[in-house]
Amino acid sequence: MQIHLRDGARVARRNDWKELGDILGEAFRDDPINRWLFGNPRAITSLFRIMADDVYTRHGLCHLIADEAAAMWLPAGVTSDLTAFGLWRLIAGQVRWGTKGAMKRAMGAGAVMEAHHPEVPHLYLFAIGTRESARGKGLGKALLRPVLDAADRDGLPVYLENSNPVNSGFYQAHGFQTMASPFCIGDNSPVMEPMWRAPATR
Repeated sequence: MQIHLRDGARVARRNDWKELGDILGEAFRDDPINRWLFGNPRAITSLFRIMADDVYTRHGLCHLIADEAAAMWLPAGVTSDLTAFGLWRLIAGQVRWGTKGAMKRAMGAGAVMEAHHPEVPHLYLFAIGTRESARGKGLGKALLRPVLDAADRDGLPVYLENSNPVNSGFYQAHGFQTMASPFCIGDNSPVMEPMWRAPATR
């Protein structure tokens, strides 16, 4: 997949995992799903750091704009499974920072999300976000648009789980549609909105 980044965006390196995690941890600190799962910003940042280090900078597509915005994707056919060491780190982080039951909720949520994940080959957007001070500058669009253009050229659909209803309009403006009824990831949890974007025809 040939992605032509612009507007100051760059490909994240392996050693950028902390920066990726910190930006996305801040972006998602008030996210309903992540707050329900982990309980506080420190635990949310721990999750994103570990996912960036153990999965996304190794097997995915990670992009940054300065220290302000970040996105993490998985190519078609690649799973987000943690290594044994990565899982140990995730557990240790949630024991230290998460609220009671965080790991149990996270494991249950992962199983539910996997059950809803489309089987058709697709590009998966795991997370995109900006620091609070960088919101409203168009940085999310600057990270999203080049990857969607590349997916269109390759005829590849894109899937994401929208964990915050306030973001639905942003994704819809970029061609995503709700593909099924929003689903809970646990008892009394907020809902996740599965969204699908078919490749644009030219």
